[in-house]
Amino acid sequence: MSDFWNQRYSDEDFADGTEPNLFFKEHIERLTPGKILIPAEGEGRNAVDAARLGWDVTAFDISVQGKSKAELLAAENSVKINYLIAGYEDISFEPETFDCVVLVFAQIDSDKREKYHQKLISFLKLGGFLLLEGFSKKQINNSSGGPRDFRLLYSKTELENDFQQLSILQIEEPDVELNKGDFHNGTASVIRVVGKK
Repeated sequence: MSDFWNQRYSDEDFADGTEPNLFFKEHIERLTPGKILIPAEGEGRNAVDAARLGWDVTAFDISVQGKSKAELLAAENSVKINYLIAGYEDISFEPETFDCVVLVFAQIDSDKREKYHQKLISFLKLGGFLLLEGFSKKQINNSSGGPRDFRLLYSKTELENDFQQLSILQIEEPDVELNKGDFHNGTASVIRVVGKK
């Protein structure tokens, strides 16, 4: 799988651009900066934005190319991020380390999704926030990008189950317009979660 993402991120241009995800940006600006964990962070656009806002950022991804471009973007913005090459199975932190955990279009196979989501929530402090945006299962009917494998798409029921130990402040399934590079364009069906531990 790392080969796929290394190829995706091998071009000089940023696959999803350098501006942060809009849902992420809207919510992260409302929170008091602290320690933030961003899994599957790709080329670093959200990590760099968080660092610009004063967050202590830890990110990880399986892509070496993604890390290289994230660190380049951080340097261009005069911020520091801690970016690890790791998968969900490799990552380990002390319980209750982070004030916020962010998943933006992170793809996890359905047979491991619940386990990995609960692992990530164990790293979240009491009172900390989860922000998640991903493709809903309805996206399989759209041609605007995202996984073509149903197991990598989310449903409201699945996410409510995965994060049942959180207070769910918001869960919605809007259709949005994507205009991000060569890979995500047109109407897309997404799911968004804001939760508090």
